[in-house]
Order: sequence, then structure tokens, then C-alpha cells
Amino acid sequence: MDISLLARAVAVIGAGIGIAGGSIGIGLIGSKALEAIARQPQEKKDIRTNMILMAALIEGLAFFGAIIALLVVFMK
Repeated sequence: MDISLLARAVAVIGAGIGIAGGSIGIGLIGSKALEAIARQPQEKKDIRTNMILMAALIEGLAFFGAIIALLVVFMK
């Protein structure tokens, strides 16, 4: 097996794991934010702002992982 083929396979698997982890993280943030809003409805604006900020950071990390994996796959 060629080492570049193995590196590409690992990169694709790593990208999949990174994207799945990001999706799970965003789902957990959303569920916990809804629980927090249900407990303290008066803090809805602050909770929503923090939720969106954290979701954006997690999505950025997942996107970064996917870009790195694509660079490995399409690199000569």
C-alpha cells in the first residue's frame, strides 16, 4: 500500500470524525441552551448570544479540520 494513499485515507477519516464531533457539540449546546432558557426565561437573550458564539467556534474548528483533510487529500 502506498504511503500517500494511506495518508489520504487517514485524512478523510479524520475529517469525518472532526465533522461528526462538531455536529455532536453543536447539538449538545443547543439542547443545554434550551434547558437553560426553560429554567430562566428572563435570561433568554444572554443564553442565546452565548449559544450562537460557542456554536460558531465549534463549527469553525470542524471546518478547519475538514480543510486540512482536503489539503492532505489533494496535495501532490
